[in-house]
Amino acid sequence: MSDRILIETHGHVAKGIMNRHDKMNALDPEQIEAVVQAGQDVGKMDGIRAVVLTGGPKAFCAGLDVGSMPVIAKAAQTDGFQTRTHGRSNLYQATAMVWHELPMPVIAAVEGYAFGGGFQIMLGADIRVAAPGASFSIMEAKWGLVPDMGGMVLARSLMRGDVLRRLTYTAEVFGAEDAERWGVVTEVTEDPVARAMDLAQEIAGRSPDATKAAKALITETEFMDTADVLIAESAAQEKLVGSPNQLEAVMAGMQKRTPDFKD
Repeated sequence: MSDRILIETHGHVAKGIMNRHDKMNALDPEQIEAVVQAGQDVGKMDGIRAVVLTGGPKAFCAGLDVGSMPVIAKAAQTDGFQTRTHGRSNLYQATAMVWHELPMPVIAAVEGYAFGGGFQIMLGADIRVAAPGASFSIMEAKWGLVPDMGGMVLARSLMRGDVLRRLTYTAEVFGAEDAERWGVVTEVTEDPVARAMDLAQEIAGRSPDATKAAKALITETEFMDTADVLIAESAAQEKLVGSPNQLEAVMAGMQKRTPDFKD
């Protein structure tokens, strides 16, 4: 297992800790692979009845590591994003969907930043507990992109359509109080990791068969045409990555200037 994400076991609870703290757990290719692999590994562990996923006090996950953009752009131009490599998902979507698709409940404990891809990973959990000072953003518009890591499957069941559109179009940063009000955070608490562990232990004390059946039932009745939505995400992103305006968005962001987009 990669040291990019650590897995601890506490009885019937697995705790995953994203461990790229020097980069705010930002998602470069190695981190993406590590997050997906960790989810797959947890799914194979015997006796696990609930999962807690967290980052650190400064960041749950700050989103895409912008320095990795050339690698991702090359992937879009060669293999494309519409190829399914992880069931219904591609690798990038699997970073969120692997947690969503685990048979046992997953609780995200969020401190610091949950931006872009990190926001979407958080949405892959069944329950999201956040610190009062946590910050959130559907950040992709800042880089001339769209959410394409399962976000269009996961966010639409939690947020009103107009709120989802506003946050997606603007890439604005919002706090824990708004996140709770808009439905993407379940509750706000001073110590989200401790609260998440308490919830996980409570869930682990219930019948694992009933809990798994309940999660499957909720999921099956909540989402329709998931595979088609995931393909649509990938197709939209494939067209954007490496395009002139997307590259301009990245350069302007890195150079801290107003972008000059072409119509």
